[in-house]
Amino acid sequence: MSTLTPVMTADEVNAFLKQVYPQLNDDFSDYLAIDVFAGGCTVRLNAGERHLRPGNTVSGPSLFTLADIGGYVCVLSHAGPEALSVTTSLNINFMRKAEAGPVDGHCRILKLGRSLMVFDVEMVAGPDRHIVAHATGTYSIPPQRKA
Repeated sequence: MSTLTPVMTADEVNAFLKQVYPQLNDDFSDYLAIDVFAGGCTVRLNAGERHLRPGNTVSGPSLFTLADIGGYVCVLSHAGPEALSVTTSLNINFMRKAEAGPVDGHCRILKLGRSLMVFDVEMVAGPDRHIVAHATGTYSIPPQRKA
């Protein structure tokens, strides 16, 4: 896989996630793919009360999930709808406080091979769209099964 051309749109990824990973959002629309483009995607966390820790700060686990979903959306949209693609590593650095509201993850694929995809994601929030966290990760892509 040497191409960074998407094979799925954001709407197709959201529909696929709802089908294979319904527990991600349950009855909510907390984590969504907003855009898919050549070499990356944008995902959003609609952070509400249930994502806040004391001090009205979006919790680390909520931001970590956004980063992981960003990688999953990148691998799905560029390598194809393989539900069994899994995270093999994910490292996150928290930069500043994020409050309730939309937190956008701008993801880019750093390398896409046959069995691994390496990506990074900048998470921005607030009226000034400051970076609140940055993550890097790797996804494992299962081998193609013969029909």
